[in-house]
Amino acid sequence: MLDPKDIEFYRENGYLMVENAVTDEQLARLREITYGLVDQSRPLTESDDRFDLDDGHGPNNPRLTRIKLPHKQAPYYWEVLRNSRMTEVLTSLLGPNTMIQTSKLNTKATGGGQAVEWHQDWAFSPHTNDDMLAFGLFIEDCDEANGPLQVIPGSHQGAVLAHTNKDGVFCGAVDPDDPDFDYAKAVTLTGKAGSMTVHHARARHGSAPNQSDRCRYILFYECRAADAWPLFGSGALIKLAAQGQKAIYEALRESVITGELTMQPRVEPVPVRIPLPPAPDAGSIFKTQKTGGARTVYAAE
Repeated sequence: MLDPKDIEFYRENGYLMVENAVTDEQLARLREITYGLVDQSRPLTESDDRFDLDDGHGPNNPRLTRIKLPHKQAPYYWEVLRNSRMTEVLTSLLGPNTMIQTSKLNTKATGGGQAVEWHQDWAFSPHTNDDMLAFGLFIEDCDEANGPLQVIPGSHQGAVLAHTNKDGVFCGAVDPDDPDFDYAKAVTLTGKAGSMTVHHARARHGSAPNQSDRCRYILFYECRAADAWPLFGSGALIKLAAQGQKAIYEALRESVITGELTMQPRVEPVPVRIPLPPAPDAGSIFKTQKTGGARTVYAAE
């Protein structure tokens, strides 16, 4: 379980660093599987439903921005989430009944791997309450040159900023000139392999390009309390809606990490913006931000 001081810090600041979130054995297995998946991407010439390719990707130089839904590609990613210190952190912060929203393994290639422009996860997936968070497990050491996660402390208690371009289209990023953005307050989260970041779904965060000679492998799990139900307009719900109620129910049942699924959503007075109209390509945050014309905070750095 988390120390009460850590829980208090998270509640106040909207983020947390957790060391030794997995054992050495678990970390070694995660590395083995991750590098195996990277190898599987070598023959690809364009992004698909498993991999997002970065510029310059090729069989002799695999360059990815993301491995999509790793917990569905390799069962061990799911097993570790359910049986590790991560599980204890999850229930300490969200309670006994928890679910996975999505997962991704952001690989951020060497020598300029793509930035993730500043955003709030909540802007993509509003729910009936905001007991939602993301874990970022370091598969390898992550330092400042790697383009690590940055978070603005306390921003999870503030407004949900507009994530739209000048034409009102959802671009998946805040405007750097928004007076409520306040990039100067950002903190940078680095650590050793096996450490984990935690950030609240409403926390404003982003990450710079990777300027090092090492890929930045961070495994992200987005999780929520079981009584936080998606609102219509949330990307996760739209993908399932066309398949009918049975498909929605089965997908929810399979998403339970700990405890039980509930049919009684908890509705709280939380600020909400619906992520519509969509960007021309909303296949990933990278594509949403690129095709939506998101402005960058990192251009002058």
